Amino acid sequence: MLFLKKKNKPIDSLSLSAKAWKKFKKNKIALGSFYFIILTVAVAILGYLITPDSTPDANNQLLQLAVKPVGTKVKILLVKKNMEIEKVSFIQKMLFGQESQYYYIPIDSCCFQGNELAATLYTGNNTHNGPVKRYGLAQIVYGAEENKNTTKSADDLKAEIEKNNLITKTYLLGTDQEGRDMLSRLLIGTRVSLSVGFIAVIISLLIGIVMGATAGYYKGKWDSFVTWLISVVWSLPTLLLVISITLALGKGFWQIFIAVGLTMWIDVARIVRGQVISLREETFIEAGKAMGFSTSRIIFRHILPNITGTITVVAADNFAAAILLEAGLSFLGIGAQPPTASWGSMINANRGFIITDSAYLVFLPGICLMLLVLAFFLVGNGLRDALDNKSEASQLVGA
Repeated sequence: MLFLKKKNKPIDSLSLSAKAWKKFKKNKIALGSFYFIILTVAVAILGYLITPDSTPDANNQLLQLAVKPVGTKVKILLVKKNMEIEKVSFIQKMLFGQESQYYYIPIDSCCFQGNELAATLYTGNNTHNGPVKRYGLAQIVYGAEENKNTTKSADDLKAEIEKNNLITKTYLLGTDQEGRDMLSRLLIGTRVSLSVGFIAVIISLLIGIVMGATAGYYKGKWDSFVTWLISVVWSLPTLLLVISITLALGKGFWQIFIAVGLTMWIDVARIVRGQVISLREETFIEAGKAMGFSTSRIIFRHILPNITGTITVVAADNFAAAILLEAGLSFLGIGAQPPTASWGSMINANRGFIITDSAYLVFLPGICLMLLVLAFFLVGNGLRDALDNKSEASQLVGA
């Protein structure tokens, strides 16, 4: 009986965070969205370890395979490059990718003829009438080292080529107009969107919390200045302000972090200021002042922990907004620059195919963007409901 009592703890005895989590789990849509975000974070972290194309930016271009439909299968001949490719570590490959050691040559068919392999190059049709190109067996296996003495016979080289250098590659989501694997580009695009959202939210929280908390606590001229600054920035269209900052800092991936972060602190500062004003007159704050606690301790150890839930909800909404802003800037060509795999730039590059049979080139990154933004909004709404104690209090009063 004692064990059962401990296991089925009354909800009144739970901490605020435990109560919030218990309520959040009852919201199946928000909980499913939360797990979806966890999955996308795992995909972003693993990066090039799970992409079919592990080259940097998933940018292995095969123009012969441009705009191929979903599920396309192509036979590929791997020919060793005539240069030494440095093999990177596990962590480096996960973060930045690994340059391929081979040239990828799409072929229709091939056959061995003495010390050579005759390959009919892929032309995209079913007639197998492409040009025939011959490759030395040693060239395929060793590349620039083909002239070095080798103890392998022609039969051994043929066996090695059949095992390692002739592969059938399946493009599960087709290819784009440069012949790049769409699935790999979409997976790496997850990393771009999440990283921009994460850094932008961190910047906005640092600026917004400091300015909002100090303005609400000190009041006076500093509060008037912060309020005026919030009103001025609030009156400017967000996208126009982001574009202005981006053009001032220059185009690029890292500039997006700063540009988006510098425009999203307004919401945080406004909400934190209002919460601090409502808490600064509470009894526990007056007690802290009477005990001689420093202002920084009162703000950061006594006031901010009481509004963490509100800040978390705002951060979730800002995360979604930051992802949309990054996609919009990349679509306009002033965000992440090619060949970076950004969902916004992918939509822009393939928008001409929207009325053709290859409309998936636009819809796939658009659907990914929609699902990720929707997931953050649903999680934010779920957190808002879970951290709202008014409804619970009204139920207790009614009982």
